Amino acid sequence: MFSRLGRIGDFISGLAGWRARGFALGAGAVSALGFAPFEMFPFLLLGFAVLVLLLDGAHDRSHPIRNSAWLGWAFGFGQFLIGLHWIGYAFMVDASAHAWQIPFVALLFPGGLALFIAAAGALAATFWKSGPSRIFVFTAAYALAEWLRGHVLTGFPWNIAGYGWGAAPGMMQSVALFGVYGLTLLTILFGASLAELFGGRARWRLPLAMTALFAVLFIGGEVRLSVVDVPNVPGVRLRIVQPDIAQADKYRSELMDRNWETLLRLSSAPAKQRPTHIIWPEAAPPFLLTRSPEALDQIAVLTGSDRVLMTGALRVLRAGERRNYYNSFYIFGRGGQLLDVYDKFHLVPFGEYLPLENLMKRLGLTKVVGIEGSFATGDGPHTFDVPGAPKAGPLICYEILFSGAVTAAGRPGWIVNVTDDSWFGPWAGPLQHLLIARMRAIEEGLAVVRAANTGISAVIDPLGRVRASLGLGRAGVLDADLPAAIAPTPFARLGDLWFWVMLLGCAVAAGLAVYYRARID
Repeated sequence: MFSRLGRIGDFISGLAGWRARGFALGAGAVSALGFAPFEMFPFLLLGFAVLVLLLDGAHDRSHPIRNSAWLGWAFGFGQFLIGLHWIGYAFMVDASAHAWQIPFVALLFPGGLALFIAAAGALAATFWKSGPSRIFVFTAAYALAEWLRGHVLTGFPWNIAGYGWGAAPGMMQSVALFGVYGLTLLTILFGASLAELFGGRARWRLPLAMTALFAVLFIGGEVRLSVVDVPNVPGVRLRIVQPDIAQADKYRSELMDRNWETLLRLSSAPAKQRPTHIIWPEAAPPFLLTRSPEALDQIAVLTGSDRVLMTGALRVLRAGERRNYYNSFYIFGRGGQLLDVYDKFHLVPFGEYLPLENLMKRLGLTKVVGIEGSFATGDGPHTFDVPGAPKAGPLICYEILFSGAVTAAGRPGWIVNVTDDSWFGPWAGPLQHLLIARMRAIEEGLAVVRAANTGISAVIDPLGRVRASLGLGRAGVLDADLPAAIAPTPFARLGDLWFWVMLLGCAVAAGLAVYYRARID
């Protein structure tokens, strides 16, 4: 068997030029099967192993740094093209205005993200040595690139490697210790270590050690799931409203009254246990809510004397001649009293703002959300008092992506995530988004209550378990209890500290491997 693996490794590392880049692109595309909705994590791990073998071949030829950068870019392009294919759906909501942009975005978006992986390939090639050291060098370079992808130019940390464990709730528990970037680093190291098995002389120690480590993490996670008790908050009964209104129909003038009545009808539907807190999705009202006295009167009736309504909503503020648009979140108390307003601070590129706006406009590109200019930004996460419930931290759609940046200094008792995943298509995008929300719950030790226009609405406990959900493409309500918060996790207290320690550990391990190899030789 080992000799056969050695021949496969020799074949892959022997590829050069366009063949090597095409193989890297294919390996990246197949590795995307590790993410939701497929969640086949072996493909993700093997993808990293293949990339290491291709980089071995680049190291043995001229211009190793340049060739390694191309291999990294091709791998990243394939992974992002397949894993994030659903982005094209957003440009079909108003097809007459935006469909022509799909081919351009299909190249620009995954190609731009792949630049981070290209940089990882070039950085790894700079320090590449044969033997185990290259595994640690590759891991450090790739993990650093993933962290940068999640932070540079506001960041886009979607489908980083740690999300490849969605089918293993026990493994997901490890993010309570070191966050999704820590799990990403270890996942890359695990996958890269498998390249050792494809050497001419099988080297099994590092892959075996990584397999043992992940077995320990998995068992520890399963134990945590079985022993940590998560009670419900007494006296709180949630009603999540999922109106299932197609994005193309949401703001049509002839349908606005119907859409508004849908929200009110679902909110007032009979229940076995009377809801105390009603939650509507992102931008649920089909008009500027606070400018409609009639709508505010209806909210006053809905909330009555003892209920709370929380909803996403668009709002506009005038600043001189300029109108600033905000993607906001309102909290209404009894009698429809507006208690607090929160403004989204992490905006969606190409959706709510244009990166490099002047250049993009010269190319004819526009945002898919049809307002003049870009949305204005809020001032970061907040924690708000909520009558009859623990303090809440609202997050609007995309903001749930940002590990370590989802809560304010005053820790909330739960996270309310309102979203409209109708932009993300009917399949992969919403499922990936839900998995991300589950990871945030585990990292922070907080329940995440998710209200989505077209699904998937869910109540997620602090261990990432979905207590209740309402699937894609269904109109209805989800009535559920609110899981209580647990004690702050190590990650909630320390953030990415352990990620940086592990990154440094990879650099030290690479140096030690080179040192001991030199002594042996």
